[in-house]
Amino acid sequence: MTRPLPQDVQDAATGIDVTVRQNTSPLTASELRAALRDFDGVIPTLGDVFSAEVFADVSDPRCKVLANFGVGYNHINVEAAHQAGLVVTNTPGAVTDATADTAMTLMLMSARRAAEGERLVRSGAWEGWHPTQMLGLHLSGKTVGIVGMGRIGQAIARRCHYGFQMDVKYFSRSPKTLAFPAQNMASLVELAKAVDVLAVAVPGSPETRHLINAEVLSAMQPHAHLINIARGDVVEEAALIAALEGGQIGGAGLDVYEFEPKVPAALRALDNIVLLPHLGTAALEVRVDMGLMAVANLQAFFNGDTPPNVV
Repeated sequence: MTRPLPQDVQDAATGIDVTVRQNTSPLTASELRAALRDFDGVIPTLGDVFSAEVFADVSDPRCKVLANFGVGYNHINVEAAHQAGLVVTNTPGAVTDATADTAMTLMLMSARRAAEGERLVRSGAWEGWHPTQMLGLHLSGKTVGIVGMGRIGQAIARRCHYGFQMDVKYFSRSPKTLAFPAQNMASLVELAKAVDVLAVAVPGSPETRHLINAEVLSAMQPHAHLINIARGDVVEEAALIAALEGGQIGGAGLDVYEFEPKVPAALRALDNIVLLPHLGTAALEVRVDMGLMAVANLQAFFNGDTPPNVV
């Protein structure tokens, strides 16, 4: 295990001689290569960059399975892993509701200026309630645009539709059959033009890098808010900073960052953005479920079975 996981997860790895790396930072270049060289299986997670170069440097890896802790696996070059003879798995499902809840947290905080208000109270400068103080965007009944209508995108849309009576529009690689009304838009730009909140829920990949760029941001309405709970580099950070500094959009809420954990000073200086430290799945029971799924994938592989969540 490349990071300490909840004790219940470590205890569940019965029949496996487990080494837990006692460090919360990503694997270093030498540790990545040692992981492939010295272990039969690895439970990596976000930031453990198993690139093509790493696989190329370990010509005959002892490791045969990467049981990723997390649904997103863009830190693993899956093609290179397969060529090296490794199976790669992930943990879908376990993260869906928690991540969707975080998206709603960001929507409400951004629309209602909650982070800005909290800073005001903590500063000691709040002078009391008045009718025009910190007016934000009323979320109920507005239109939400979902970029990527997979498991997480659909969970966000359900919360918006049933919980806030919001109209749902979306942009996805293919139309979806949904249990609630939702309009599939012809293009991402058309979606951006039509919504009050644009929520990003696509997987991280070379194809989705900078999917939200200056063109998309300029298409958004001046009062609209951008929410990103996907991967940081899906949003072109420099373009977002420019849009927020110029008042081009109403605000934003981010749980992920293009150069995570580095967050530009220009972004941190803005009042019209909510910044969370990648809290998407940060609930104990969720992290336990994720870990148990990763361990189950690992155990299935070592038992000679096909792991339940091969990617």
